[in-house]
Amino acid sequence: MHASQGRSAGLGLALASAFAFGGSGVAAKPLIEAGLDPLHVVWLRVAGAALLMLPVAWRHRSLVRDRPVLLLGFGLLAVAGVQACYFAAISRIPVGVALLVEYLAPALVLGWVRFVQRRPVTRAAALGVVLAVGGLACVVEVWAGLSFDVVGLLLALGAACCQVGYFVLSDQGGDASPGGAEPAHPVGVIAYGLLIGALVLTVIARPWGMDWSVLGGSTVMDGAGVPAWLLLVWIVLLATVIAYVTGVISVRLLSPAVAGVVACLEAVIATVLAWVLLGEHLAAPQLIGGALVLAGALIAQSATPRPPSGPVASGVPDVSADRADARL
Repeated sequence: MHASQGRSAGLGLALASAFAFGGSGVAAKPLIEAGLDPLHVVWLRVAGAALLMLPVAWRHRSLVRDRPVLLLGFGLLAVAGVQACYFAAISRIPVGVALLVEYLAPALVLGWVRFVQRRPVTRAAALGVVLAVGGLACVVEVWAGLSFDVVGLLLALGAACCQVGYFVLSDQGGDASPGGAEPAHPVGVIAYGLLIGALVLTVIARPWGMDWSVLGGSTVMDGAGVPAWLLLVWIVLLATVIAYVTGVISVRLLSPAVAGVVACLEAVIATVLAWVLLGEHLAAPQLIGGALVLAGALIAQSATPRPPSGPVASGVPDVSADRADARL
């Protein structure tokens, strides 16, 4: 494959990944409103995806021996933590707002880079942080006394913090292990992250108490009836498995920085889908704030020093290694 063809294919896959990830909240919210607990929806998503990824996990079973800490951290933060906080957030605040708040992660990563890793941060990166925080203030309408549900906002911020863990683990996962083994395979890390996340969420969500009858019924999307099982297939197959895999492949064909920039479109896609399919309309100041959050994330990401290693996994915009490598 010629370089130009590979780049075009990578761009297409990165766009597909952003679109797939962006639709997760839109598909999940009707299930939550139909009576499923947000944690149960998260468990269904992660457990279903983990089941589909079992063959991949078996193929890369050496990772359990070579990189156990990486797999555990990825499962707890990038899978269980991000998904649980995000889905709980959208049960209380609009999908677009929750995802825009989550996109403060690139700015938070800069804090990790500057104060934990003690690496220099450029003025452009600092500008990105200011834009992102200012945009968030517009999104939540701070002048109105935080009219948004405070708990929902804190849950969305929790998702952003868990994504910081994803970025850090992505950075470390591309390095060779202390024993001299090859860098962790991104798809293998995703598979084990989903398996570990499913086990953790099983203990937390207690799916045996779930109202399984909801899955056999119908849900409502902006007044239209949609079968619940169809939304579940959307969440598991499209918004998780396909989203993660296309994201990983796109990073291999593009540079992490380019793939990460494309992945930032996820917030825009989620907001538009929520507007069209769920009828969630945002006011003009909130739209402007969302644009500022995205602009800040893009500037912060492009200004962060690029690490010497490649990506590892999960699904949200990247800042230090690459976010398109895999999310919830």
